[in-house]
Formats: sequence, structure tokens, C-alpha cells
Amino acid sequence: MRQKMISRRGALTLLGITAALGFAVPTTALTTSSAQAQGQAEPTAPPPQAQPSGPTPTTPAMSGMERRQQRRAARQSAREMRREARRTAREMRREARQTSRHLRREARRGNGQLYMNAGGATKQK
Repeated sequence: MRQKMISRRGALTLLGITAALGFAVPTTALTTSSAQAQGQAEPTAPPPQAQPSGPTPTTPAMSGMERRQQRRAARQSAREMRREARRTAREMRREARQTSRHLRREARRGNGQLYMNAGGATKQK
């Protein structure tokens, strides 16, 4: 048997045909009949135990409004944390810009070095 590459067009055609067949074949043909399903003995799950009628003592019941208020408070605190992080980052960037600006300015001014003039040593202004 020889293998060959399939083109995109061929792959899309094949995909379309399988999708069409999937819709065309009725679901009743794909499922087993009830008689066949009953014939297969599957282990049954244990019967559910009776649950207490009241809330469990470890988790207090909360009303919908309380849950909503908790979610809202969590959103607000997360929002404040994000805002504070942005402020901090902004301040750090501002300080870095000011520091590098100061360093560039000092480099242009010559860091207070003395320059020799014909009249003597003077500081650069």
C-alpha cells in the first residue's frame, strides 16, 4: 500500500463528508436497543444515602445576597491591588526617567570639571 500526502482541499472534503454523514445517520441507529442494554449486567452504584435536611455544621448557609456581596468585595479589593501595582510601577518608571535624565545632564555639564582658559582655570557654567 502506497502512502501519499493529502491536500487541504481533500482534507476539507473528507471532513465535510463525515459531518454530513454524522447528521444524516439517525441517532437511533447509533444507540443500542433497550433489550440489549438490559441484557448487559453492569454493576450498579450504591444507593444514595439520606442527606441531612439542614445545612452541614462546618459550612454556614449563605444567602444569595451575601455571596454577591462577597464576590463584589473580592472584585473591589482585586481592583485596588491592580491600581496600587500600576501606581507603584508608574512611580518606579518616573524615578528611573528622572535619574537617567539627571545623569545625562551631569554628563553634558562635565560633572563640575575644571576647564583651562587663557585667563586661568574656570568652572564650566
